[in-house]
Amino acid sequence: MSSQGDRWAELTGGQAGEEYARRFARLAESGHDIHGEASFCDALLTRAARVLDAGCGTGRIAIRLAELGHLCTGVDVDRSMLAVARREAPTQEWLHGDLAQLDSLGLEPGFDLALAAGNVIPLLAPGTEPAVVRQLAAVLRPGGLLITGMGLDAEHLPLPEPTVTLKEFDDWCTAAGLTLRQRFATWAGDPYRPGGGYAVSVHSRPTA
Repeated sequence: MSSQGDRWAELTGGQAGEEYARRFARLAESGHDIHGEASFCDALLTRAARVLDAGCGTGRIAIRLAELGHLCTGVDVDRSMLAVARREAPTQEWLHGDLAQLDSLGLEPGFDLALAAGNVIPLLAPGTEPAVVRQLAAVLRPGGLLITGMGLDAEHLPLPEPTVTLKEFDDWCTAAGLTLRQRFATWAGDPYRPGGGYAVSVHSRPTA
């Protein structure tokens, strides 16, 4: 997520890591597929791709992508979430940082894919969203992908009302030099229809 003052911190107080992990453990135990995001990304990647999981939380997606053979770095501002990630996968790279100041973390550019799943964009600190998109675009290699998943109505957000429209998000991506390639309604690849409450978007950085 982003820095203090972001919507996620206001919702959780920065203490949600253990409960968040338990929630997905319960889903997995009940037979739910909790790896939809990772499967979606893996299908778009070549072997041993470099992936930045921006707003990685407890590391669920990055850990799964690493199991699938990719090289993953997770970044989050919530220390309680990162504590879980580091416990579950101590050999992976987990960085504490603000997505609006990603360049301060000294990341080597050239990522094949940057992922902002789990409503990362709608839960950023108000006003930082364009900067976060710029920072994510900047770490991608030419042809690299930015993949995002976000709720567009209250039903798909832990908030009383939406904070971001697709038009705004696409404008931020365009300003950062990214092009919309595909858009879906779910991580399973269901087609997105205008007015839908959730969107999975694939933007790319130009190859030249």
